[in-house]
Amino acid sequence: MAVPKKKTSKSKRDQRKAHWIKKAELQAQKALSLGKSVLTGKSNSFVYPVKEEDEE
Repeated sequence: MAVPKKKTSKSKRDQRKAHWIKKAELQAQKALSLGKSVLTGKSNSFVYPVKEEDEE
C-alpha cells in the first residue's frame, strides 16, 4: 500500500488552498464584469447574436 513519505505542513496546505480560492475569485470577477458589459451593450470582447427587429 502506497503512503506518503512525509507529512505536508498545514501552512503549505493552507497556501495551496488560498491560491486555488484566489484563482476562483478572479474568474468570478471576470465573469461578472463580462456579464455587466454585455447587459449594457458596451462589450467589445464578447461576440453574441443580436436579434434584428423587423420594422414595418
